[in-house]
Amino acid sequence: MKYFTKAMLIWGLVSNLWSQDSVWKPVKNDARAEGLINYGRTLDLFEHSTKPEWGYAKPQTDTFAVLHPVTSKVNSPLYVVLHSAGHDVISCIRCTNKVGNHDIYHAPKDHFALYLDCRANKGDWWWGGMHKRSKELTERNGGAKRSAVERRVIDTVQWVIETYKIDPDRVYLCGNSMGGSGALGIGMRHGDVFAAVKANVPAGIEHVSQRMGFTPFTVPQNVRLPDPPVIVDYSGTNDGWSDGHERFVMAMNERKYPLYFYWGPFGHANNHSKIMAVNDLINSFDWLGVRKNEAYAVFTNASSDDEVPWPNQKAVKTSGQLNGWLRWKMLTDLVDVMEIELFLVSPDTLETRFDIPDQVIADVSLRRLQSFEAVENMVFKWSYGEHSGEGVADDQGVMTVPRLTMTAKSVVLMIEK
Repeated sequence: MKYFTKAMLIWGLVSNLWSQDSVWKPVKNDARAEGLINYGRTLDLFEHSTKPEWGYAKPQTDTFAVLHPVTSKVNSPLYVVLHSAGHDVISCIRCTNKVGNHDIYHAPKDHFALYLDCRANKGDWWWGGMHKRSKELTERNGGAKRSAVERRVIDTVQWVIETYKIDPDRVYLCGNSMGGSGALGIGMRHGDVFAAVKANVPAGIEHVSQRMGFTPFTVPQNVRLPDPPVIVDYSGTNDGWSDGHERFVMAMNERKYPLYFYWGPFGHANNHSKIMAVNDLINSFDWLGVRKNEAYAVFTNASSDDEVPWPNQKAVKTSGQLNGWLRWKMLTDLVDVMEIELFLVSPDTLETRFDIPDQVIADVSLRRLQSFEAVENMVFKWSYGEHSGEGVADDQGVMTVPRLTMTAKSVVLMIEK
């Protein structure tokens, strides 16, 4: 009888833990955080239980850490990091003690940073879908449905935003290798959370392809995807994990999704200086300047785009880019009118070994509208310098103006109903 009573007590404690979704409270562990960093910033390390609605088969314990800005203040931005398959949250944080060691992990001094973990519990990976490089990958996180780890990531981000009084319009997601795959797969479905996403040598595009319904997959009926974050991706042409990027690029172009893409023969590298010796554009776009509460321009079919080397990238020894020179600045977003400046970087604003073109012709689409109301098949008027015309919004309400010419001198694109 006593063994039965003891078993029931244990089961009661587990059940209670499992049911406390409304009072989920991560617990700080100062002793475990001590000595992890050596550069004077405050680090809070938390351990927590599982919310039942995440969908895990059984309760588990996970860890995350919050790094404070050098000068901590309310309304700071948040830099969210997903580690690689070779790291856990502790080793990931330790990488930040030295420049050149997984530089994507290093948070800007004026940002809070959130480091999450997916190594404590077997199979609870960031990535999903299948990849020919690894027989261990399963379809656990594949398909269109949200995985348990995705729910955990988003809920943890929201908890940190509320607890640390983060600016909700400046939340950024990044990752390296498996974390890069997860940043794309998790981040692109959550343009309502993340302003922008940066993926360092993402280990596979299967996860994001399935989550976003890219060909050969489809978006489930009655599902409307929010406008995604602005995406930055840099991948090695001689990195087997980058296979399939031609499909990712094609899907982003067809959907008119925002993509800044850089490549070269830098393998599966994580050291920015070594990567920049091959392609010095990987940090040229200010992705941390993108705001979730501002519309953005999507550039597609740009005349300056280099030919994507996939799927035959093994013979390619040159570096390249998509949309590397194109920029925008939002001016006006009202119910009936929008104004956005379009321009190119120039040698005066960007030092690079690439030849910056004098002009670029591209299709320009507008997404993440704030006040302007665009609906399916809506007719709109546009003007751009001396040019003007009319257009029709697509079935998602996305407005596109084709073949605009951009130079280093900014020109205002105006859209009116």
